[in-house]
Amino acid sequence: MAARSAPSCHLRLEWVYGYRGHQCRNNLYYTAAKEIVYFVAGVGVVYSPREHRQKFYRGHSDDIISLALHPERVLVATGQVGKEPYICVWDSYTVQTISVLKDVHTHGIACLAFDLDGQRLVSVGLDSKNAVCVWDWKRGKMLSMAPGHTDRIFDISWDLYQPNKLVSCGVKHIKFWSLCGNALTPKRGVFGKTGDLQTILCLACARDELTYSGALNGDIYVWKGINLIQTIQGAHTAGIFSMNACEEGFATGGRDGCIRLWDVTFKPITVIDLRETDQGYKGLSVRSVCWRGDHILVGTQDSEIFEIVVHERNKPFLIMQGHCEGELWALAVHPTKPLAVTGSDDRSVRIWSLVDHALIARCNMEEPIRCAAVNVDGIHLALGMKDGSFTVLRVRDMTEVVHIKDRKEAIHELKYSPDGTYLAVGCNDSSIDIYGVAQRYKKVGECVGSLSFITHLDWSSDSRYLQTNDGNGKRLFYRMPGGKEVTSKEELKGVHWASWTCVSGLEVNGIWPKYSDTNDINSVDGNYIGQVLVTADDYGIIKLFRYPCLRKGAKFKKYIGHSAHVTNVRWSHDYQWVISIGGADHSVFQWKFIPERKLKDALHIAPQESLADSNSDESDSDLSDVPELDSEIEQETQLTYRRQVYKDDLPQLKEQCKEKQKSATSKRREQAPGNSIRLHFVHGYRGYDCRSNLFYTQIGEIVYHVAAVGVIYNRQQNTQRFYLGHDDDILCLAIHPLKDYVATGQVGRDPSIHIWDTETIKPLSILKGYHQYGVCAVDFSADGKRLASVGIDDSHTIVLWDWKKGEKLSMARGSKDKIFVVKMNPYMPDKLITAGIKHMKFWRRAGGGLIGRKGYIGTLGKNDTMMCAVYGWTEEMAFSGTSTGDVCIWRDVFLVKTVKAHDGPVFSMHALEKGFVTGGKDGIVALWDDSFERCLKTYAIKRAALAPGSKGLLLEDNPSIRAISLGHGHILVGTKNGEILEVDKSGPVTLLVQGHMEGEVWGLATHPYLPICATVSDDKTLRIWDLSPSHCMLAVRKLKKGGRCCCFSPDGKALAVGLNDGSFLMANADTLEDLVSFHHRKDIISDIRFSPGSGKYLAVASHDSFIDIYNVMSSKRVGICKGATSCITHIDWDIRGKLLQVNTGAKEQLFFEAPRGKKQTIPNVEVEKISWASWTSVLGLCCEGIWPVIGEVTDVTASCLTSDRMVLATGDDLGFVKLFKYPAKGKFGKFKRYVAHSTHVTNVRWTYDDSMLVTLGGADMSLMVWTNEMESYRERRPCDSEESDVDSEEGGGYDSDVTRENEITYTVRALSTNIRPMFGTKPHLQQKEPSADERQGIVRPPVSRAPPQPEKLQTNNVGKKKRPIEDLVLELVFGYRGRDCRNNVHYLNDGDDIIYHTASVGILHNVATGIQSFYQEHNDDILCLTVNQHPKFINIVATGQVGDSADMSATAPSIHIWDAVSKQTLSILRCYHSKGVCSVSFSATGKLLLSVGLDPEHTITIWRWQEGAKIASRVGHNQRIFVAEFRPDSDTQFVSVGVKHVKFWTLAGRALLSKKGLLNTLEDARMQTMLAVAFGANNLTFTGTISGDVCVWKDHVLCRVVARAHNGPVFAMYTTLRDGLIVTGGKERPSKEGGAVKLWDQELRRCRAFRLETGQATDCVRSVCRGKGKILVGTRNAEIIEVGEKNAACNILVSGHVDGPIWGLATHPSRDFFLSAAEDGTVRLWDIADKKMLNKVNLGHAARTVCYSPEGDMVAIGMKNGEFIILLVSSLKIWGKKRDRRCAIHDIRFSPDSRYLAVGSSENSVDFYDLTLGPTLNRISYCKDIPSFVIQMDFSADSRYLQVSSGCYKRLVYEVPSGKHLLDHAAIDRITWATWTSILGNEVMGIWSRHAEKADVNCACVSHSGISLVTGDDFGMVKLFDFPCPEKFAKHKRFLGHSPHVTNIRFTNGDRHVISAGGDDCSLFVWKCVHMPH
Repeated sequence: MAARSAPSCHLRLEWVYGYRGHQCRNNLYYTAAKEIVYFVAGVGVVYSPREHRQKFYRGHSDDIISLALHPERVLVATGQVGKEPYICVWDSYTVQTISVLKDVHTHGIACLAFDLDGQRLVSVGLDSKNAVCVWDWKRGKMLSMAPGHTDRIFDISWDLYQPNKLVSCGVKHIKFWSLCGNALTPKRGVFGKTGDLQTILCLACARDELTYSGALNGDIYVWKGINLIQTIQGAHTAGIFSMNACEEGFATGGRDGCIRLWDVTFKPITVIDLRETDQGYKGLSVRSVCWRGDHILVGTQDSEIFEIVVHERNKPFLIMQGHCEGELWALAVHPTKPLAVTGSDDRSVRIWSLVDHALIARCNMEEPIRCAAVNVDGIHLALGMKDGSFTVLRVRDMTEVVHIKDRKEAIHELKYSPDGTYLAVGCNDSSIDIYGVAQRYKKVGECVGSLSFITHLDWSSDSRYLQTNDGNGKRLFYRMPGGKEVTSKEELKGVHWASWTCVSGLEVNGIWPKYSDTNDINSVDGNYIGQVLVTADDYGIIKLFRYPCLRKGAKFKKYIGHSAHVTNVRWSHDYQWVISIGGADHSVFQWKFIPERKLKDALHIAPQESLADSNSDESDSDLSDVPELDSEIEQETQLTYRRQVYKDDLPQLKEQCKEKQKSATSKRREQAPGNSIRLHFVHGYRGYDCRSNLFYTQIGEIVYHVAAVGVIYNRQQNTQRFYLGHDDDILCLAIHPLKDYVATGQVGRDPSIHIWDTETIKPLSILKGYHQYGVCAVDFSADGKRLASVGIDDSHTIVLWDWKKGEKLSMARGSKDKIFVVKMNPYMPDKLITAGIKHMKFWRRAGGGLIGRKGYIGTLGKNDTMMCAVYGWTEEMAFSGTSTGDVCIWRDVFLVKTVKAHDGPVFSMHALEKGFVTGGKDGIVALWDDSFERCLKTYAIKRAALAPGSKGLLLEDNPSIRAISLGHGHILVGTKNGEILEVDKSGPVTLLVQGHMEGEVWGLATHPYLPICATVSDDKTLRIWDLSPSHCMLAVRKLKKGGRCCCFSPDGKALAVGLNDGSFLMANADTLEDLVSFHHRKDIISDIRFSPGSGKYLAVASHDSFIDIYNVMSSKRVGICKGATSCITHIDWDIRGKLLQVNTGAKEQLFFEAPRGKKQTIPNVEVEKISWASWTSVLGLCCEGIWPVIGEVTDVTASCLTSDRMVLATGDDLGFVKLFKYPAKGKFGKFKRYVAHSTHVTNVRWTYDDSMLVTLGGADMSLMVWTNEMESYRERRPCDSEESDVDSEEGGGYDSDVTRENEITYTVRALSTNIRPMFGTKPHLQQKEPSADERQGIVRPPVSRAPPQPEKLQTNNVGKKKRPIEDLVLELVFGYRGRDCRNNVHYLNDGDDIIYHTASVGILHNVATGIQSFYQEHNDDILCLTVNQHPKFINIVATGQVGDSADMSATAPSIHIWDAVSKQTLSILRCYHSKGVCSVSFSATGKLLLSVGLDPEHTITIWRWQEGAKIASRVGHNQRIFVAEFRPDSDTQFVSVGVKHVKFWTLAGRALLSKKGLLNTLEDARMQTMLAVAFGANNLTFTGTISGDVCVWKDHVLCRVVARAHNGPVFAMYTTLRDGLIVTGGKERPSKEGGAVKLWDQELRRCRAFRLETGQATDCVRSVCRGKGKILVGTRNAEIIEVGEKNAACNILVSGHVDGPIWGLATHPSRDFFLSAAEDGTVRLWDIADKKMLNKVNLGHAARTVCYSPEGDMVAIGMKNGEFIILLVSSLKIWGKKRDRRCAIHDIRFSPDSRYLAVGSSENSVDFYDLTLGPTLNRISYCKDIPSFVIQMDFSADSRYLQVSSGCYKRLVYEVPSGKHLLDHAAIDRITWATWTSILGNEVMGIWSRHAEKADVNCACVSHSGISLVTGDDFGMVKLFDFPCPEKFAKHKRFLGHSPHVTNIRFTNGDRHVISAGGDDCSLFVWKCVHMPH
């Protein structure tokens, strides 16, 4: 048997030879203690050159590839590869883990860097997006994450001189990042002309925004900001791999083998060329360099580490060497000296001294080496090569003896015979050659039995036999030296093998796991003396087994460190060490062997800490050394708690059934009933599978759980209160140290833990998101701040929480097997223990991870199953109770002793001030002293001990005890049988609560005239319960079989019980003694009923699908009802006792006549007329409505009708109890729903007087008593039921504005497409037409005598010198986004300023001066804005924007929090609301921010905005949410309103709890679409509706409606904080008494109306805000108006176009005015100097274009309907109008000589009118053959030509006024134009961008000076170019601000300003031109 246990000796890692230089960089540093830290394989190494000693960090589970040193130089961060890679931060001094960062990256962690003060760490992943992630590493918390780049990133660094800035570089890029909030925003470095775009390999940051970076070609690139300003060429001759900054300057290392030192300003100091030094060689490549003081560390590609002292730079000191690239396979040990020999594919053979830990010899061969062997005398060394040859060297000087090549394939194994005469050489071509050593290695034999390559060889001790293994796993034997195969077993019987390195053979069977045929063990080596075997496998694991180990699946100890394949392992000659070599990591590990006898002193080598489970794995079968599992535990481990359908799945299922429901619910459904029920008492306690779940609270009440209910039981008053927040089985319960809060964990797909207050029964926090299927154990820390929990997923995940914040602190996988208990160390909040099946583990927290150590049992005990655990009186003492009845005592992780405590498992233990109390399966409570030495007292739980006044009856003596708790002078005991008892210290026992035991409960009957009921269960008991205030079990009787139904006789004297074996009995209802019994059926009796009246007949239904009718008096069967096709589920008698109504499992509703049992067919109409004595049926028309929408997945199992036939109660498979109005006709009736049972509700019954409803839970074994509350009674308290599943089908009301807002789709700028229906090829893709000269083949001389080309553009003398424009600065914006946003205008600075937004700019507007300033950091449209009201956060604004998918990249939707005055961004929150953010709101303290998304789920998220941390997020509603706002006095309560939606939310920890608004308190109230929300004192909430009513809510219940507060929708409401008055704004027609704005008192009873004197037909208010005596109003018409409260005077502050696009734009020829014409049918005149609108003209039709005459005295306007108008500017009178076209006029122009008017339309035409002929406006001619609609037109300076750009990207020139098409290019080139607004033509080719597949440039304008050009495009960008710009993709500057589509753009006179007009944003932007200085 010993062979099956792990060996008791141990290996300790002593030395690692090697350094990872390949594929890694910057991974070698000096620590503060002057030690050197680096890594190799999966081990972090700290090497002390002074002591020549290594320490190892072994917390990783795979190859380490990145390393960063903390600025204080003690802590190290390392990152690894793997599927779920993690980062460890560890202490280089103690090599202990400080923090683990995980669950974010995939594939691997490529780079790491600490920031300046070491608080934050940045990491880069190897995933496809190369994710960049910033961590608060101490807390193990991710702060921010963003996609890094599409290609590999090689280096990342924090800018040490600017906070929150980082730089990363990699393949062909460098990026400069800024971190703000949770948003990482990159800017790409601009290489420009200074250097080539190339791969950047490393970087270092310096002062003044300088960054130095090393490039692939050996140059150093110097960056300032994001621009490349200088290159230092030829710094190295090849790629610069490493750059290290220190106080003295910078060190760089490159592929050319040079190190260069630079001073602080990057001037060269010196060069060290390592290739030229003594140790140097050709091809040396530097991968890492570290400069400290006068020492430099250098790591090379070939795994060497050099140390250079600066003043002796030509003598580098080699401090570490290892094999270079290529696999490492060969390993041999010297037979007499402590030496090891290795050979690798790098063609070198190396000899290592195991004592000095150093390389003592090295020799390079011609070929890669695959195996090695040393002869017994230690003189010859044989090496097998990859090419099939082998070489023999002399060990002492490495000279060659022979080189023989007999084979073509690799030699994989060779060995000398023990007598030294032969060498056996095994080859991959499956042969073995034998050579004679003395005959100069002449071949003397050959073995040819194998069919596959040779893997291992061993000689027998007498050198006469050889055994071999091959690739097929075959083991063969040969006679030596001839090589004949030996097949006879007999011959080999006595053979002793000189060495054992074979992997197959009887002696090593145990190294292979059971049932596996894998061949992943590469090497073994047997130690005969120590009787241990060491193995090496493909997973990087070294294992120790006992030797021999004969049976498969032996136990072992395992050691990790190597990363992948360990290719070979050997014992040293004296068995002191084990040497192992790694194939891919090419490292050599040297392990010290610690034999058993030394282990006693070496307690410090306790199980090694690791994130992986590092001790021996149990083997899976044959556990004969483990005692029989106790039957109870066996049962419990088989419970899975998995559900077919979880409550979490219901919303989804309902969505899927929506269609079905819509078709069905066309009829108006019944209202839910007026009555409601309230949970009154629960009989039951969950003891059968839970432990330690019963406690006293602070005030002596008792808290426990059953089903989905947390129960608080008051034992003095015998009453219960309930926590009903869970929706499925509660599995565990823990109490806070102060005994006032309780934590409970439940079953669920994403199960939650609720922490709730036992006084108020309110949830304080809800934790979810990290467990699966359920939570089986919880525990509070001693200070009550933390909570530990364990899940029931396959790896039993352990999570440590900060429960108040709801944050997960740390998490780890617990164990494969079930964990029963978790306990937190009362002295050290970072430590905890878990106990479970064969499991006792000690954990400590490290950042985001937990590090576990298995309990170390040693020789004291067996690895037992632990059922309970507690901590003792010091931090290292722990005690656990086992399944065999022992108590184990632990110190630290070591088992110190065991004490026998109980017969059978110890299920519960509890620590007292002095001592312990334990309870076990034996039904005994034992009190112990504080060291478990003496048992002080025992109490047996027996019937005899029951106190005289005890309620209820104890079912059996010595029930299994599952929970114990002490307090208030008593011991509280919970038993497996569902009883709760209180044991007095003096011995008497009081029974407090009891319920059914394990097994489903189905049978329920209520007494005909007493408040009692009977239940019968699968636990084989029949029980009678008192429902009156005494609430106890009155009688119990054991049955021979379980039962499923029971019934009282009408006189209440007899009780009939149906049993599961097909028999039934009648018992006396008082004594429960048998009266009579029958056994006629084989299957379960499912229902049993006495006929009404005298109870003459008894109907007995069974699962055999028959109903037997018995005569009660004569006890004879008188009839059988046949004809059902399935089992019978329910039966009911009619009132006369003549008819039976039957339901079957096949959902049939049948009728039988009594007593004979004849089947009847009764039409539906008649059924309704029959009076039934009882109704428990679930089928039929009268109860069609009780079946839910998701009827496929859930059955309604039971129903019961009240005796007044008004209310039908039902129970279903999902644990819901529902009340319906009877009859429930029509599908999907409305109901009230109650959750308390966890799964199937098996039965429901009303008591005889309808005062109570009794319900049974099948699997939760609980009997729940509910009181029925009539309608009148309910007024006092709102009911706590949930509303029906189905949203009301009445519409929520209609309003065009609401509908438009709801259906709007927001396009992201980057995805916008062209606004004009253009077609054809874009200009930059068209073939260029040859010029006239080219066509004629003329080549002009470079200096031509021809006259100079005329100017392209007539330049109006702008000053004497033409100065180009170098920049545009936003100065004014006319516009406000009121059409689809709301609550977005606010006062700031006591009403001096207002803040609002349009397009993507936030605008601060001074009320007095009209001066504006702008926040321009958004990269897309702003949709919402709010101001922080807290005095601490003055002028802080939050704005939310549009975005596309929520991938955290720069285009994701985001919220910016900024200072309105300084415009500084304080935080950016990238959010997971795809599409955009539509509402934001600050909390009362100003620290939290609430946001609502436009995603399909309308997610609601809460942020701590200063840190950028997301606290909680939850699906809001399936339809649009318009607004969500915090209550002004709260940080946890908020309200959301939307389409047919109002919800009241509470933030509990990280969970968002919501309650729907309850309407049913008011008659005829219906859920309307809600648009706005405001708040009053005492939890009042006001919501504005679409109909104009305002609803008033108390808590979440509607208490009154302010009818017609407005005549139309109430869009905006504002709560004034200082006096509580409320402003409402709606959509109204102005009238005498009404007004669109009203000011109300605090309770919305009185109001004052204000009219907005805007002259509109209806006023539609979108935003209201109240300042001192003023009300600020934003309207749908883009006006912002200030209304005085006293005089009601209106002052319009801001106005803009109502609807866009604004197509027409014209600037005055001589003044700072401009005109705009838009889709809203107005032309408006704006004054730039006065910053306001001067005038507007309503045209009655949409306007498309507008133009001033050259003198500025007339204005021409083109309309969408084809008409055009000419106005006189002075009087605004119409001079003339005309309509010659039917469709839109696109451009209209006066000729420069004021003679002609050109009108271009979408009818592909330009019409000419002669203005000198007067206002009749007759057309004089028109341009023909324009291929598409006209976009823009320009006259030539001499008024003779017109250029036209058209919708097919073609530019045409016509003569004026003839309209003749001009084709001569030369002539066209000579024309000088008066204006240039064309987007087409060679002169402006450069304005078309590369990225415009779907988007266009819409407009352009050349400055009056003729040298600058501005354009507007579909992306909303304004761009500034030089004119002309004929080269494609010309250089330009971009200006953002507009939404998609800039429709028109113009320079004002004198080029002082540029005006741009917006399409989507209906806004006009005025940009100031900044001219270059002279």
